[in-house]
Amino acid sequence: MKELKNLVAGEWRGSARTWDKISPFSGHVVARVHEAEKQMIDDAVAAGRAAAFGEWGTMPMRARVAIIRDFAQKLSARVDDLVEADMADTGRSRWQASTFDGKRATGLFEKYCELALTLENRSNNFEGEGGFQGVWLTQRRPKGVIACIAPWNVPLLMMSLKLAPALVMGNAAIAKPSEETPSSTTILAEVIAASEVPDGAFSLLHGFGRDSTGAWITEHPGVDAITFTGEPATGAAIMRTAATGLREVSMELGGKNPALVFEDVDMERAIEGGMRSAFFNTGQICFCTERVYVHRSRYDEYVDRMVGVADSIVMGEPERSGFSIGPLVSHSHREKVKSLVDTVVPEGGEILAGGRIPEFGDERDKGAFYCPTVAVGLDSDATMMREETFGPVMHVAPFDDEDEAIALANNSRYGLGAVIWSQNVARCLSLPPKLRVGHVWVNSWQIRDLSSPLAGVGISGVGEQFGVRSLEFCSQPQTITIRLD
Repeated sequence: MKELKNLVAGEWRGSARTWDKISPFSGHVVARVHEAEKQMIDDAVAAGRAAAFGEWGTMPMRARVAIIRDFAQKLSARVDDLVEADMADTGRSRWQASTFDGKRATGLFEKYCELALTLENRSNNFEGEGGFQGVWLTQRRPKGVIACIAPWNVPLLMMSLKLAPALVMGNAAIAKPSEETPSSTTILAEVIAASEVPDGAFSLLHGFGRDSTGAWITEHPGVDAITFTGEPATGAAIMRTAATGLREVSMELGGKNPALVFEDVDMERAIEGGMRSAFFNTGQICFCTERVYVHRSRYDEYVDRMVGVADSIVMGEPERSGFSIGPLVSHSHREKVKSLVDTVVPEGGEILAGGRIPEFGDERDKGAFYCPTVAVGLDSDATMMREETFGPVMHVAPFDDEDEAIALANNSRYGLGAVIWSQNVARCLSLPPKLRVGHVWVNSWQIRDLSSPLAGVGISGVGEQFGVRSLEFCSQPQTITIRLD
């Protein structure tokens, strides 16, 4: 059995407390994982501060970039191992693990190296009171030790999005993957341990949240900033903890994302896009569409076609090329999804597709699969319309005009993303400012440029991420002012 240990200041360390990581595909044991001990957090922080405020953080940017680029090449050489690790942890298909996660994740380190080299120091000459001349220069220094806490839904990609800007700016990064998906980050740690990245500049700590590694890291006074992706309740707890010492946080906390389908829609594109936005990765993407509002003139057509699509989606074929879905990440998460779907009928709705656990007649029956689900008929205050499902579930409701569509879309505590499906250019330009979300896609979903920021409204997040914004979060501006006599 694989043993996944903690990497602390270049040393692999086990512990007396372990847990078995279970495959959500078959119920088999994937690996035994060692939970970090409190002393490991102390040691990782101490080594990290020595690195961030020592040679690693003070070396020229180009020298640090060269080290990270070399590491990125070595990581790319292990992409097959990374894909296998994510398949084992999540149950997703090889096609998805390689095209959506593996290659994109390994390429992020190179992209952030390129972006960091474009950052310019700012400077200016000025005349002070009394007529003296001066010059000031502002440059960016490492922030220190950054806690990188990644979710389980896209584990390698999300961890890379946190580690790359932290490391390239000269910080020490402490990686804490989800307890559900520890394998790919452990491989990443193996590559870093064999690279020229100084031992203290990176540590890997496995564990859980409350009363475990996650809480111990975020509570540690030697951690200077926290980047977290997860659920709002955990985000709120982290913010309360981070208030001690006034430490910065950057958090993306999920969504209850709407899609607006107008009467002039290209229905072929809307159905194909709706399938992906609701069911890709078994609905376990923060930007997945969970609420679909369709103009009444096209409502019946959309519902009929989406029900047919949901019923035809292939499940549990990991070697299948192209779109299919795997299991949910765990049996406990499936129970959460199921419990929300189970409220539909009692609260006045109807399930037209899915709403059940599939039966395969083989080892997959021990997994955490759930059928793609389409529901209708719920009011906006129904339980499943208010709570994030984070599973392969969509609810479809009609609207009569733009004002109603906007009101329905904005009726949520969340505000991460939305999709507009329409051929009316004026509408596609005028509606987004009326939607209280951080990102709006038009006639597409989940296409993204790394340089564009990600931000959430309401309980969907705090701060901006990606591109230059991540580099700025992972650094501290320092201004030098010189009097010229």
